[in-house]
Amino acid sequence: KMTQFLPPNLLALFAPRDPIPFLPQLVKLPHEKHYNQPYCGIAPFIRHFEDPRDAPPPTRAETREERLERKRREKIERRQTVLETELKLWDPHNDPNAQGDAFKTLFVARV
Repeated sequence: KMTQFLPPNLLALFAPRDPIPFLPQLVKLPHEKHYNQPYCGIAPFIRHFEDPRDAPPPTRAETREERLERKRREKIERRQTVLETELKLWDPHNDPNAQGDAFKTLFVARV
């Protein structure tokens, strides 16, 4: 064996672990246990349920398509109000950033 020639710090990596602790045997194995009450249906518990006549009517939730349509409509309405307010504020003749004639602008591309 070559492990006997390893340094102590590497030998510690190959040291055996502590043995598994001994546990006494259970009184009964899980498959040997007997339960006091046999299995039964739900009939004894029906009296605890609420009466369906007293329950409120179910609320209808919107479907995925309805939700997408509603969000699309709301987005269009929001954009429409923003456009209307921007149109009221827009005055092309009093733009402080505009200088000179726009038709005398030279564009240089692919330099």
